[in-house]
Amino acid sequence: MFTNGCFDILHAGHIRYLEDARALGDMLVLGVNSDSSTRRLKGPSRPIVPEDERAEAVAALRSVDYVTVFEEDTPVETIRILKPDIHVKGGDYRAGDLPETPVVESYGGKVVIVPFSRGLSTTSIIERIRGAV
Repeated sequence: MFTNGCFDILHAGHIRYLEDARALGDMLVLGVNSDSSTRRLKGPSRPIVPEDERAEAVAALRSVDYVTVFEEDTPVETIRILKPDIHVKGGDYRAGDLPETPVVESYGGKVVIVPFSRGLSTTSIIERIRGAV
């Protein structure tokens, strides 16, 4: 299995999502967006945590077997190389909207959407911190 994301400030929503993803199979490879990719996706003030530290933090989780950092905005190239049987995304996505879906389906894989924890997001954490200062 493969999943991906920025994982800028690791929180309980990430943990739950990765545990749900890992429960779908024998091994979970996690693609972490690089600093430049995260900046393009999230804006100039992100990431808060550098890519090497984000990769180290998620690698320490029992649900994650391997971590790779990718430079692109989507993990399409990483998926083309790894060809995971299952590509997992959180419930705030729809398989039909993902640029990864045609690639995964082209070799017989499937995209699985797992529920995500509402109200638990890096953006909401950053907003709470900003409001507290």
